[in-house]
Amino acid sequence: MIAQNRRARHDYAVLEEFEAGVALMGTEVKSLRLGRASLVDAYATVDEGEVWLRGLHIPEYTHGSWTNHEPRRTRKLLLHKYEIERLIGKIREGGLTLVPMSLYFSDGKVKCELALARGKKTYDKRQDLAKKDAERDMARAIGRAAKGRARSLS
Repeated sequence: MIAQNRRARHDYAVLEEFEAGVALMGTEVKSLRLGRASLVDAYATVDEGEVWLRGLHIPEYTHGSWTNHEPRRTRKLLLHKYEIERLIGKIREGGLTLVPMSLYFSDGKVKCELALARGKKTYDKRQDLAKKDAERDMARAIGRAAKGRARSLS
């Protein structure tokens, strides 16, 4: 795992996930191997039948020369044609966006986990937090009960 967009699951309801390759320059890959990247402001767009990753920050490679890359340049995502056509169709329906969830290495190649998502409203976020708190309280209660039984048996 190189980078993860932790805020995305809080701000968006994920409907579908895709794995896409990322077209990179050599110094970008070297910088990523050092584990340096940020998906905080990143988003994906579909322009003229191609998917582009915008706002991804990969810092310049420290040992690079004048051939170093621009940190926030637009990068092409590599998907199959039928996946791109499906994404275009879903995005045209409205209310959906492409959010990069994580960036990682797979067989030496950089991959981006891309999610087709719908933005959450404030009340949806509150419901999710309340649900998470309730599940945590139940798990604690079960844990306390299990520990209590274990003490009485020994």
